[in-house]
Parts: sequence; structure tokens; C-alpha cells
Amino acid sequence: MGKERISDRVIQVNDVNIGSYIREFRRNAGYRQIDMVGKLQLSGIDISVYSYNRIEKGTQNPTVSLLLTLCDIFDCNMDDLFGRQSP
Repeated sequence: MGKERISDRVIQVNDVNIGSYIREFRRNAGYRQIDMVGKLQLSGIDISVYSYNRIEKGTQNPTVSLLLTLCDIFDCNMDDLFGRQSP
């Protein structure tokens, strides 16, 4: 066998899937994804529906400014968004 390259190894971490908590908050608030993107854009967050969808799916990480704005929209705190308390 040849030499193993670092890029050949994938390290998986069981981390918080914040997107699932964001999706739960959005659904509980009765918003569609397009509604959330509109609210975020009106709050100064430059995001597309595609990017927002990826955040909820867990394939894209949210920015801190997006998380803070979501806390304002959902009237919650970061602990809630990270699933430390139920929405």
C-alpha cells in the first residue's frame, strides 16, 4: 500500500447540529425559510435562501452575527439555539 495522505483521513466529530435547532425554532414560529431570509436581510444579514437552507441542513456553519440576529428574531438566547434548552 502507498503512503496515506492526511487528506485521505476524515475526522468526524459528534458536534451540535445547530441547524436542526434553528429549523425547529423557525417551524415553531410558523415561518417558511423564505420568510426567515427576508427577516434576516431586513436585519442586515446578507444571506440567500440557498445558504440558509444549508445552515438548517448542517452543511454550512452560521456566522455569529446570524446567530445573534436569530436570537433577536426568536426572542431566545444562544443556549436555546444550541439546544441546551428546548424551544
